Amino acid sequence: MAMVFSPLTTSGCSSYCNLGLSWKSSSLFVELGFLSNGSKGVSAKPAELNASKVFRACASSSSDPLLVKAARRERVSRPPAWMMRQAGRYMAVYRKLAEKHPSFRERSETTDLIVEISLQPWEAFHPDGVIIFSDILTPLPAFGVQFDIEDVRGPVIQSPIRSEEGLKSLHSIDLEKLQFVGDSLRILRKEVGEQAAILGFVGAPWTIATYIVEGGTTRTYTKIKDMCHTAPHVLRALLSHLSKAIAEYIVYQVESGAHCIQIFDSWGGQLPPHMWDCWSKPYIDEIVGIIKRKCPQTPLVLYINGNGGLLERMKTTGVDVIGLDWTVDMADGRKRLGTDIGIQGNVDPATLFCPLPALTDEIKRVVKSAGTSGHILNLGHGVLVGTPEEAVAHFFDVAKSFDFDRVEDHVSEADKVVA
Repeated sequence: MAMVFSPLTTSGCSSYCNLGLSWKSSSLFVELGFLSNGSKGVSAKPAELNASKVFRACASSSSDPLLVKAARRERVSRPPAWMMRQAGRYMAVYRKLAEKHPSFRERSETTDLIVEISLQPWEAFHPDGVIIFSDILTPLPAFGVQFDIEDVRGPVIQSPIRSEEGLKSLHSIDLEKLQFVGDSLRILRKEVGEQAAILGFVGAPWTIATYIVEGGTTRTYTKIKDMCHTAPHVLRALLSHLSKAIAEYIVYQVESGAHCIQIFDSWGGQLPPHMWDCWSKPYIDEIVGIIKRKCPQTPLVLYINGNGGLLERMKTTGVDVIGLDWTVDMADGRKRLGTDIGIQGNVDPATLFCPLPALTDEIKRVVKSAGTSGHILNLGHGVLVGTPEEAVAHFFDVAKSFDFDRVEDHVSEADKVVA
């Protein structure tokens, strides 16, 4: 997964207007270079596009999406809601598309397919956030790391980096090789308008480095943890390179149309807290610092799987929102983090397999524990394969049924009675 923002509006690093056009039918996207007339969705080189001029000529006439307001801890009438992995194999429409396009990299690196898949949950459930269909490994070839995705093994790095010699393959990120991401975000921003936030995302340096060093997915992280002690200079050089490339990639996504960016330090929770302080946090800090200077209005969300021991440390990175996994009690998480930062989550994904009344109760418990300010309702991890679509629809229906204004009115009346 991965993504974006822009410069002249309050919601990002640039301004956009909703032209009210269908992404599939409009020839304007072809004329602007966002789509070719072919099936690959390949567009002109970034230098040839004048899309930014079109966007900047149109001032946003609508208010920021609900999710953006909540991320900034502004007043909202209900908790905005979206789901990690909300586009994917649990949806029948996605499985049908995947039969025609069995390669994950084709699906996640072809503009037409990215847009279609990203919009599938939007069309079905109307969540408050539409996240681009991508992967945290997507940008790797753009800075010199080639990878494949195999059916059984998953991601496979062709040449793992574990030495100074391996570092020589790295180069500055070439954003032209990621144009399908930028084009997709622009189209999504036009299609959805301000009805929902367009979400981009990246992997944190430590998490990306685990794949590059280990050579793919791992359950033990022994090679990279060994490097912390046997080749720390190599690992630091790799992490530093990644932090610069990822920061550039975030800015690119933002300038392409994302309202908000989520940073996934998915494997940061595999580090003891003192090692996370040394090997992950400094590089997240660097990225956040760059984005806050270049795109100060862009909310940043930080999510770590297994983050119960890291919450206070995560807050010091300077992000706007902390995502909680489902193993952290929401009330405890809010108490530990305070009310001066946003919080996201954290319904257990398995709850979507339970009877709908049980799901309703769990959503209400999470929302009540998080409070009425600065909460984005989400799962504590991604949607599980096999999740009933009916349960996903119910999740969003319940989210939209909350009325914080009514709750606050009741509280005010109670205060008067007590007085």
